[in-house]
Amino acid sequence: MSPSDATERFSNRVADYVRYRPGYPPALLDWLHHDMGVPTETLVADIGAGTGISTRLFLAAGHPVIAVEPNAAMRNAADAWLSPDYLRLKLVDGTAEATTLADDSVGLVSAAQAFHWFDMEAVRAEWRRILHPGGQALVFWNSRLLDSSPFLIGYEQLLLEFGTDYTEVAERYQDDATMKAWFGSGFRAMANFPNVQHMDADGLRGRLLSSSYAPPPEHPRHAPMLVALQQLFDAHAVDGRIAFEYQTRAFIGTLD
Repeated sequence: MSPSDATERFSNRVADYVRYRPGYPPALLDWLHHDMGVPTETLVADIGAGTGISTRLFLAAGHPVIAVEPNAAMRNAADAWLSPDYLRLKLVDGTAEATTLADDSVGLVSAAQAFHWFDMEAVRAEWRRILHPGGQALVFWNSRLLDSSPFLIGYEQLLLEFGTDYTEVAERYQDDATMKAWFGSGFRAMANFPNVQHMDADGLRGRLLSSSYAPPPEHPRHAPMLVALQQLFDAHAVDGRIAFEYQTRAFIGTLD
């Protein structure tokens, strides 16, 4: 998959992404600030910021943030959502491998739900360039739990049956050993935090359609996928809602 393909594959999913993608647990920033000792005034470069879900997390905690996002539709959504409320936000048209930021300009580089789309070696060099000496990189994902409930087991099967390139995308996510090796001698710590979305049927539909591997409306598998999704929801909903569970995986270290 080329960088341009990875950049543009969410362009027609921005509205669903804004409304239905999960946030991140407060425990993540508690860990960053208290356990890892990162001050709240640290300037953050949020790479692959998308519609601003991770960006807002840092802004709300008091960080100034440069949000770097190459997809114009997603960047514009972040601007509309966040700029009216957060004066310490700067939005930049750039990629993970070519951020456009100055040398030695930020204290923390962060990538949330995006690192698996990047060129791992190119971003290492680029992030080392823009970090202050001793600055750190934080990489984290909401990893969907695959088999913690009958609903999630069924959801995984639905993706395998109807997804356009689900297996290819799923295989891109780096495991713990790969991330530790990427940081090398600069690796400091990893942590896992529980995270959950409670969704009604419309929310579940929007969550699925925000995924890049969900077939779009013109695809022959789109309509049958939504029928199967409704059947899955009806089979497992409690009081009209289902629990969509994640484990938020986080890795931090320097890039020596």
